[in-house]
Amino acid sequence: MIIKSTADLVKDELPIEQEAMVIPEDGGAVSGLVLVDIINGFCTVGAGNLAPTEPNTQITEMIKESESMARLFCEKKLPVMVFLDSHHPGKPENPYPPHCLVGTPESNLVPALEWLDKEPNVTIRRKDCFDGFLGSIQEDGSNVFVDWVAKNAITSIVVAGVCTDICVLDFVCSTLSARNLGFLKPLENIYLSSK
Repeated sequence: MIIKSTADLVKDELPIEQEAMVIPEDGGAVSGLVLVDIINGFCTVGAGNLAPTEPNTQITEMIKESESMARLFCEKKLPVMVFLDSHHPGKPENPYPPHCLVGTPESNLVPALEWLDKEPNVTIRRKDCFDGFLGSIQEDGSNVFVDWVAKNAITSIVVAGVCTDICVLDFVCSTLSARNLGFLKPLENIYLSSK
């Protein structure tokens, strides 16, 4: 009898592969970068209820890698979408304490990424829920993320961010489902940065 680890069983069942993504140079396929919640309230020591209480190497490396990818995408004038966790006072996001309140430094980009505010190819979306896909739904029913994919004819996205077990995971799962149901044309590939 062969016994497999839990990780191997999951790999057998999920459409996940580890591979390097090469950004096409031919002008045909368009790649986009999606950054999820790389904000003070989750990344900067002491910046809020859900911020780290001491320096964290994993967060520091994720910020460096995200900044490097963002600079590469912006240099190539490729589309970048940035989700910022931003909550209104009195509107809880249970089971979590109040965090990343609108208008506070908690809900802003970390210092290493503040330059993205001025980049013409960057779309910034403040969201008040875990999932950036759902947080992109407007009052009129349109979806800022879906429109961003269509407007830029994006065929592949790279997703990076903090809270990979909550916000990044929820966004990737919703995006996979929307793509599989044909709501995100021409999107084909979703890559998750592993650093």
